[in-house]
Amino acid sequence: MATHPPAPPSSASPANVLSGHGASPFRRTATALFDRLLPGRRVRRAFRVQAEHCDKMGSPFTALLCRLAAHRLDAGAAVGATVLGWPSHPGNDALPLRFAGALHALVLSGRAPALAGLYPPHPLPRPDQLWSAVLATMAAETDFIQRTLRSPPQTNEVGRSAILLGGFLAIAAATRLPFVLSEIGASAGLNMFWDRFAYDLGGTKWGDGASPVRLAPRWTGKLPPLDAPVEVAARAGCDLNRLNAADPKDRLRLLSYVWADQPERIARLRAALDLAGADPPDIAAADAADWLESRLGQQTEATVHVVYHTIVWQYLPAATRARLTDSIQARGRAATRTRPLAWLRFEADGKAPGGALTLTLWPGGATRTLARADYHGSWVDWAG
Repeated sequence: MATHPPAPPSSASPANVLSGHGASPFRRTATALFDRLLPGRRVRRAFRVQAEHCDKMGSPFTALLCRLAAHRLDAGAAVGATVLGWPSHPGNDALPLRFAGALHALVLSGRAPALAGLYPPHPLPRPDQLWSAVLATMAAETDFIQRTLRSPPQTNEVGRSAILLGGFLAIAAATRLPFVLSEIGASAGLNMFWDRFAYDLGGTKWGDGASPVRLAPRWTGKLPPLDAPVEVAARAGCDLNRLNAADPKDRLRLLSYVWADQPERIARLRAALDLAGADPPDIAAADAADWLESRLGQQTEATVHVVYHTIVWQYLPAATRARLTDSIQARGRAATRTRPLAWLRFEADGKAPGGALTLTLWPGGATRTLARADYHGSWVDWAG
């Protein structure tokens, strides 16, 4: 699942700003007219907006790359023509991240050694130096870049397990039952192994201290119930484009969409891929609504079924979201104290900062916001 949004989908997010959502009819009409008169104008704006978000998230190299693309892409070359002539909305399609991901994949795979010499961990290059290498790479690897641009970014952000952890512990404390886990949009299934990671929540440790995957978000607020008993009886997930953590091509795909100047995220992802590759998770290549309808009927007595997802909802068709909601609520109405149901989700909610971790627990169906957090899991503000 493409789960790497450049910003939350609020009225002030890049997707809505760029598309004119929330603007006056006159402004939307004027924007559409300028876009027709100046081909590529909307694409260049998308790259500038992405550069601003990279700056804010501490990624100066990726910001520089996006800013250079915004100003210097030329329709005279094949890749430039494809990007500047993008037929649909470049912000909604995460076009800047597709472009950055294609170049990063070439660097990681060793196919662009000159460009690699300018990528992190090397010092931030001069703009002219970087763009010259980008132009040479686009000319040499046109076919690869064109193919990559056609595919939406796909990530499996392991840092989000640090956000989910508090929700899982809250469920464990409330039910005292083993978990049956069902993840929607699981990608390579890395966050299905959240209970096998090592956590440091503001100096308080939880999890497997020997785990190669170590998560230490900046934690504010109270701590979740760390002493709650956690047992996973079963775990499974679904994704229309499931990835295999042991497959070199799938590993490269996931790594390429992590910004090149975020080495901690890259190292964390590699460790999680190694863990999942050694013990492949059960991930169905299936429509989320079809899969969950079947999965919800498989819960056994004396377990709590936990349906969860992170930054997936906005990418699902409206009909799929409606079916999922109906299925979960119907199962919730049938829940009992010995067969409860939990719906845990971390999604953008149109508010700032970050996204919201929300839990609905049946029987009863009470819903509460447990935390706000950064989309990559670098900080968590726990409300409980």
